Amino acid sequence: MQTPIIIVNFKTYDRAYGLKAVELAQMCEKVAKETGSHIAVAVGAPDIYHVAESVSIPVLAQHVDDIRFGSHTGYILIEDIKENGADGTLINHSEHRLKLDVIESTIKRCKENNMVTIVCATDAVQAKAVAVFNPDFIAVEPPELIGGDVSVSKHDPEIISDTVANVKFVDPRIPVLVGAGVKNHEDVKIAMELGSKGILIASGITKAKFPEKALRDLVEGMQ
Repeated sequence: MQTPIIIVNFKTYDRAYGLKAVELAQMCEKVAKETGSHIAVAVGAPDIYHVAESVSIPVLAQHVDDIRFGSHTGYILIEDIKENGADGTLINHSEHRLKLDVIESTIKRCKENNMVTIVCATDAVQAKAVAVFNPDFIAVEPPELIGGDVSVSKHDPEIISDTVANVKFVDPRIPVLVGAGVKNHEDVKIAMELGSKGILIASGITKAKFPEKALRDLVEGMQ
């Protein structure tokens, strides 16, 4: 996936599952093509196949499990979501946290299957710790700001610059993304100026009154 990038996390919102997930992904693809920007979507596991069949932009899983073929009822198998069209996955989102050793092994399993990994971190310290595992992206998201009205860009810009510095110290090739409360192009612009290579956003799009208008506004912040 190319940067700068906007990753729209559909979560399990009532406006972003089933056929509505397909429609929302198609809207994201439309904006990406018309603006020449890079946009990806992270959808629920049951929707991966239909979304991936409907759009050409990257489609990500919201979570995968560190398992191999066998007796693992209810788990999400990496090979399965890949076969269903996923290009990669989020790992360690604040709503689905994992231990460091599990993060490391999950990244390795994804690399075995040529799957893009976007590892979420709560702060600059955790971002530095997971950078050692060489994920494709690290997204810093202070959990207390997720889904809120105040963006991390304005509330705590230092966490962005500190995360960029920490990750760069370990591996300067890993792009840092920013999430939590991001709402408009000003939030995106600040994040980019502080070294971010994109954003990870959910409710700012999925719960917006006019999702396409909101997404186009975010794109302006990257241009």
